[in-house]
Parts: sequence; C-alpha cells; structure tokens
Amino acid sequence: MSRKDNKYFDSFVEMVGHSCEAAQLLRKVFYDFKPEGLSECMKEMHDIEHSGDIARHVMTKKLAKEFITPIEREDIMDMSEAIDTVTDKIEDVLIRIYIFNIQEIREDAKRLADVIVKCCGALKSALQEFHNFRKSKILHEKIILINQLEEEADQIYTEGVRNIYTEKTDPMVTQAWYETFQYLEDCCDACEDVADVVESVMMKNS
Repeated sequence: MSRKDNKYFDSFVEMVGHSCEAAQLLRKVFYDFKPEGLSECMKEMHDIEHSGDIARHVMTKKLAKEFITPIEREDIMDMSEAIDTVTDKIEDVLIRIYIFNIQEIREDAKRLADVIVKCCGALKSALQEFHNFRKSKILHEKIILINQLEEEADQIYTEGVRNIYTEKTDPMVTQAWYETFQYLEDCCDACEDVADVVESVMMKNS
C-alpha cells in the first residue's frame, strides 16, 4: 500500500486520538470533580470535539477529489462517522452532568469512565494496525478486546442503574443519573460500532 493510500488510515488514527483525549478528560473530571469548574471543562471538551470535526472534514475533502481509494468510499465515510460519534458521545456525557447540575460523581460512574478510556485506547491500537488489515494477525484480537470492554461496560451499567433505583435518593437525582448512565454506556457502544466497521472491511476483503 502506498504512502498516499496510508493517509486515510493515518486520518482514522488521528481522529480516534481526539476520542482518546476526550475520554481522558472525562475521567479526569470524574475523579477530580469540581462542579464550579465544569463550564471550563466543557469548553476544553468542545475544543477536542471540534478538532476531531476538523480532521474529519479534511479527510472528506480529500476523498471528494480522489477516484481510487484503498478501501471502499462508503467504508471510509462510515469509519469517519463512527469515530466522530465516539467523541460526540463522550462530550454528551459532560453536557448531561452540567445540565442535570450533578454535584457528586458516583463510584460506578467512575468505573464506566475507566472503561471508556480503555475502549478508546483499544480502538486506537486497532486503527494503528488497520492499514495492514489484509495481513494482520493481531487486528482481530484487538476487535475482540473492544467487544469484551463493551460487555464489561454493560455489566457496570446494569448494576449502576439498579443501584440508583434501590437507593433512597431524590427522584430527580435518580432520573438524572439514569440518563447519564445511558450516555456513558453509549460511549462504549460507539467504540464497538467502529470495531464493527473494521470487521466489515476485513470480511469484504478476505
């Protein structure tokens, strides 16, 4: 594969790098939570999300000018959209924390933030190997790891939601955390969606 073709795969890695940065910021906010500083953290998160958007637009502009691509054009678009969704979903979590005026971060939410960081890291590792998808002996293992992390997130989500309904808490706080847990779990689902696109490309070209 030529260096020119590799640029698309490099763009995927760049985009998921922004997802990793967003995940790390979310975890940092959760573990060092200061409600009064949330507005500034949201601005920092939005800057990360915007950088991801710019990387996607640059790649889309390049795609519009080229006739021959290393994988199908639809797969390139699906991949860029799926990665962009990961970063968007992580930003959505922070927005919900702000909107619901949450004053304290639950321990099970912190555990989910940890898994999101791992998911994004595993995704970046997979996309760094993606350019070699026809010959790679380890890419499938990385996809399996992402699936396992998503299952771990599902378990934490299930127990976390159960906990908020079994605790004697203000109903508004319960509802706020129920929706926030959904958004947290969506982040890992979004990572798995990227892995699904990778797997689809591998199947088409096997």
